[in-house]
Amino acid sequence: MDSFFKLRQHGTKVSTEVFAGITTFFTMAYIIAVNPAILSQSGMPWGAVFLATIIAAIIGTLVMGLFANVPYAQAPGMGLNAFFVFTVCFTLGFTWQQALSMVFLCGLINILVTVTRVRKHIIRAIPKSLQNAISGGIGLFIAYIGLLNTGLINFGAGVPSIPAINQPVLWVFLIGLVLIIVLSIMKVKGAILLSIIATAIIGIPFGVTHMGQSVSFSEAAGQLPQTLGVIFRAEGLPSLFTDLGRLPLVLMTIFAFSLTDTFDTIGTFIGTGRRSGIFSEADEQAMAQSRGFSSKMDRALFADAIATSIGAVFGTSNTTTYVESASGIEAGGRTGLTSVVVALLFALSAFLAAFVSAIPAAASAPALVMVGIMMLSSFKEIQWDSLEEAVPAFFAGLFMALCYSISYGIAFGFFFYCIVKVFTGKYREVHPILWVSTALFILNFVLLAVL
Repeated sequence: MDSFFKLRQHGTKVSTEVFAGITTFFTMAYIIAVNPAILSQSGMPWGAVFLATIIAAIIGTLVMGLFANVPYAQAPGMGLNAFFVFTVCFTLGFTWQQALSMVFLCGLINILVTVTRVRKHIIRAIPKSLQNAISGGIGLFIAYIGLLNTGLINFGAGVPSIPAINQPVLWVFLIGLVLIIVLSIMKVKGAILLSIIATAIIGIPFGVTHMGQSVSFSEAAGQLPQTLGVIFRAEGLPSLFTDLGRLPLVLMTIFAFSLTDTFDTIGTFIGTGRRSGIFSEADEQAMAQSRGFSSKMDRALFADAIATSIGAVFGTSNTTTYVESASGIEAGGRTGLTSVVVALLFALSAFLAAFVSAIPAAASAPALVMVGIMMLSSFKEIQWDSLEEAVPAFFAGLFMALCYSISYGIAFGFFFYCIVKVFTGKYREVHPILWVSTALFILNFVLLAVL
């Protein structure tokens, strides 16, 4: 175990990695029920998506852990699943089989972009100030997810506000938040995981924690053939190219999928990996000089790239590296053993879906808020008294939360970084890859506006 995962080399041990894996799993376990609830609105069978979600998470996370040896978990991404249903299927009029086919092609593009080293060149092109802004911005984003998931912040009449604290879920969330803050300040080992479990138990008398409703494993297994490999049937990939008039729309949709998927992953790796030392400067130098998959970053990017296509084959939207992995990293996870634990728990959840889904958002949300607080420390590395650094950093960090998207935050950070450099006469400092990436983001926004 130690020799395979290099535990001592990374300053960790088996018990710490197991705790970290359990922590990561419980902060992202909501996807098991939420993803099929969203994708089934497109006509996909709930049970099939339920199993496809778990299978994609298991395979993607195992590859991340065993091949890349990093503590990241993968599963179908929130936001991308909504884009799949509400934009691609409902607005653009594609069938869910065609949408899955486009996700599959998006995965192939990401594999190509990774193998040709484009993604790691993008990472190297991002200046340190923006890297720190992305890290702190992900902290804001994670905390914001926690606050939204419990309803502590709502947008009634389009105005953000705090509701009256007279709902059980809010009481449970606030109790859990106080608990995790106290445990963290007192440096209690496993504070994040302990708070999730304790808050879930506290939620029982409040009526917040209750057994979830799910189809049985046998029922889900019976539905899986409806989505498994459907992209290779007549209603899948072949149907995308029968109407040449819609071909530009198909290509633009694949482009939108791919761009968001790529930069969500890059943002997650930069935001969590650099701060924790998982992707050190030494690894970055190895990545710059490497050919193939000799560095951890290379292998992690490849693991993420193949997960989307694998997920599409089984029947789910884009599989991506989860930002909630930060909770396990904060709990001490440093190697792929953390990911292996997450994958095993996902496998177990296929048979215990009702129990897993019993963990309410009120129990996992305090953990996300606390992790967000911890990640904000990256902002201190930014020279806020210099507008050249402050302006791009501000937009990158803030827009991740406001737009509910890592990639959109990166887009605004890139855009204003280029603007600042042009009007200060330092445009030569902007890496060519940054210019291209910014142009692609602008093109994506234009295409989304006209679709």
